[in-house]
Amino acid sequence: MEIKTDFLVLGSGIAGLSFAIKAAELGTVAIVTKKEKSEANTNYAQGGIAAVSDSTDRFEYHIRDTILCGAGLCREEVVNFVVTEAPERIKELVEWGVEFTRSQPGATAVYDLGREGGHSMRRVLHAKDLTGSEIERALNEKTGANPRISVYENHLAVDLILMPPPEGRDAGMPDRCLGAYVLDILRNEVHTFIADYVILATGGAGKVYLITTNPDIATADGVAMAYRAGALISNMEFIQFHPTCLYHPEAKFFLISEAVRGEGGILKLKSGEPFMDRYHPMKSLAPRDVVAKAIDFELKKSGDDYVLLDISHKDKAFLIDRFPNIYHKCLEFGIDMTSEPIPVVPAAHYLCGGVVVNHCGETNIDRLFALGEVSCTGLHGANRLASNSLLEAVVYSHRAFVKISDLFPHRGKLSVTIPPWGQQAANESDESVVVSHNWDEIRRCMWNYVGIVRSDKRLERAQRRIDMISREIDEYYQQFFITKDLIELRNITTAAGLIVQCAKLRKESRGLHYNIDYPDRDDKVWRKDTVVSKNTL
Repeated sequence: MEIKTDFLVLGSGIAGLSFAIKAAELGTVAIVTKKEKSEANTNYAQGGIAAVSDSTDRFEYHIRDTILCGAGLCREEVVNFVVTEAPERIKELVEWGVEFTRSQPGATAVYDLGREGGHSMRRVLHAKDLTGSEIERALNEKTGANPRISVYENHLAVDLILMPPPEGRDAGMPDRCLGAYVLDILRNEVHTFIADYVILATGGAGKVYLITTNPDIATADGVAMAYRAGALISNMEFIQFHPTCLYHPEAKFFLISEAVRGEGGILKLKSGEPFMDRYHPMKSLAPRDVVAKAIDFELKKSGDDYVLLDISHKDKAFLIDRFPNIYHKCLEFGIDMTSEPIPVVPAAHYLCGGVVVNHCGETNIDRLFALGEVSCTGLHGANRLASNSLLEAVVYSHRAFVKISDLFPHRGKLSVTIPPWGQQAANESDESVVVSHNWDEIRRCMWNYVGIVRSDKRLERAQRRIDMISREIDEYYQQFFITKDLIELRNITTAAGLIVQCAKLRKESRGLHYNIDYPDRDDKVWRKDTVVSKNTL
């Protein structure tokens, strides 16, 4: 089946939905999401969205905190406009129905601002500890009420559709993105989506790692598709490991928000001894890379499985009111955070690199934009400041909309015949164990060799294993009908290879990338991005 639309949005998190709401003012929008439309990384964001909202705060403070956290790789002009455009985007979210927690009842009351690691001031707007869920609720209601927006749930993009520049034109002209081939997961059919503009808003890559705070959908689909299409990919070595994921055998990817530490939570060893004062002046409120490395070091030294996050010294009523989701989830596993510490471990959490974009979210492929975690904007540098991710998504979604508004519909529609999806093989696989085995091996390999602490030897081992698995998957992909599991396996393998490739390029330690063979930061040589593409191999 062929589906034509003005805008094709791949992903249904805050970046994709906020763009879709605005793009519907210009034309028709198709949102493709591989599960239900509310199942996105945004939905799991507990902490909030950072923005200067109080008279005691200043743009320059937020800018300084972001740049300091980014360890010398933030693009200052990007940080400046993201921070200064934040209040307008917050106002817009509120107008769309997002209800941030206020200091007292009433719509005119000031916001209750939280503080998280790396922030010098309280500036994190939140909806209790379910901020992402509240944003998803409001944006889904807004998109659902717009007749120009169609949502295709349980659909997964397979690959982007490209058209090379016309013959005789400038050899430097980019390919143009015409749409995407999309698998209808429930019917096991591939459809052709054709659009004037394609928006990658597919989120991150947490499932590349064995232990992650991300939901199962975070399989690096956008990065992998963009790479195969020839897009530039940057800074994939900077994987943020959230320091505090709940440690419990039945607690799958449950995050303990950084806001817990912002409200006075203290990291302790199993003996009850605080330890973060040995690593950073901000102690338990140090930036995430510092805290994650510190916990990793202490666990390796002690042989323990977890450390403790203790906020039981705070008032019980306050904790239940401020962290209702975390409180009730911990109770499900027999942990009462109001009277005992929470066992926590680091987990893969956020991709600071991704598809290279300009100030409007444009990639190096014509009419292909990338927004949110899938993109590399230069805001985060080598380490993301807490709660800057949702902010980045709404600012760049607006900028992409403004850019496209200046072009739409002045660039004429092409009359191009796009062939339907055709796969060389048409065999049903009876060896699904191959997919599940390789899925597990990739994630364990990345956790063991390309985790918080790396070395040249570990990276070489990871590359050999990933190259071998990649060849096996390519053969499998050509021989059998595609499935959701096979597409996702192909994508996490591609992303894993890109992470290793970028990590091997960076011969220093900076931010989220720590290599014991190059333990120091080298600003003379490596104060720059790692950039790769399929054309550089």
